[in-house]
Amino acid sequence: MATQHLDPTDPTASEVTGDALAGYLRSQATEFLRALRLHRENGGAANGAEESVDAARALRRSARRISGSLHTFRPLLDTDWSEEMRPELAWLSGTLGLEHAYESRLERLLLALHRLSGSTSLPAQAAITSAPAAASRAAGAARVGAAALPSAGGPANPTPTVERGNLTVGAAKAGALLERQLTLARTRAHSTALQALGSSRFHAVADKVAVLASEVPLTPTAPTTDLRPLAAAAEERLTDAIAALPLLTAGHPYNAEALVHGLSPDPSPHPQDGPWHQVRLLLRLHRYAREVLYAGSAPVDVRLLAAGQALNRHRDASEAAAAAAQAARTPRIAPATAYALGVLHADQRHEVEAARFAFQQAWQKETVNAP
Repeated sequence: MATQHLDPTDPTASEVTGDALAGYLRSQATEFLRALRLHRENGGAANGAEESVDAARALRRSARRISGSLHTFRPLLDTDWSEEMRPELAWLSGTLGLEHAYESRLERLLLALHRLSGSTSLPAQAAITSAPAAASRAAGAARVGAAALPSAGGPANPTPTVERGNLTVGAAKAGALLERQLTLARTRAHSTALQALGSSRFHAVADKVAVLASEVPLTPTAPTTDLRPLAAAAEERLTDAIAALPLLTAGHPYNAEALVHGLSPDPSPHPQDGPWHQVRLLLRLHRYAREVLYAGSAPVDVRLLAAGQALNRHRDASEAAAAAAQAARTPRIAPATAYALGVLHADQRHEVEAARFAFQQAWQKETVNAP
């Protein structure tokens, strides 16, 4: 386990007190209020859709940073106020993010279907380019397709040509099914977000953020307390969680257990994914803590950036695989459609494995280069 050490020449080499936390929270609260004003100004405009989306994204960004800072530095803040604010900010951020999540998921799955049903062979993952990896991908897709079609019949070991034909037949209907399901989910998420922004619950949150923009409820000792130990504790929680990950198995190109679980009747989230999602959240908290220490302008850490991008890919692929599996459970769909969804699920679970491998590479590089 490696811990990143601060450069003695950087601003955080000396004591950083609670006053810096107060300044950071005020700046994020101000960003929140600015985004809210833009959202209200553009929400009803005929050509303000893009601006409204950007404003909602800025709202989520500020809400996440305020909530994350309240979590990391909670000993320096009024306990009752902090514990009341954090879940409300998490609710707001999650609600505003659903519409974009469904839109991105649909785009990801349709692009994957187009790629998989093309005239070329199934491509290997960018991070796993060996011949055995490509072979295992094709074999995995065949097994999952068979699992999704217990009554479809056919040869026990179909040839790549047969696989491609079956996939091409079902891909269009699979795409249409996914588009119906995810577009409906996106529409509902949009309505939910609009209702949330007009609710008394949201107005209560906005009022508290408005107060935060001018007055931060620090404890009496916070202005003279060093923030660095609490930031270091956040980093330690991250490195401990990473140490508990099965990094040694993250380089394997085929994870049969992940594919079997995804197409089982059990709709619960994949048990392998939870620890990785947790690491992603802890990495985000670590980044926000660095922003506080650097007064909101932390230098870009390329290694952390690469690790974060890999974990974002992991999250996106995991959720896309779950959506494909959910669509495959739709009653009375055609066998070719179910087969295409099975291949799509296998493809996205391979994306999950590739993202884990990319994270492993990024984190090992950080470990090697750390002083």
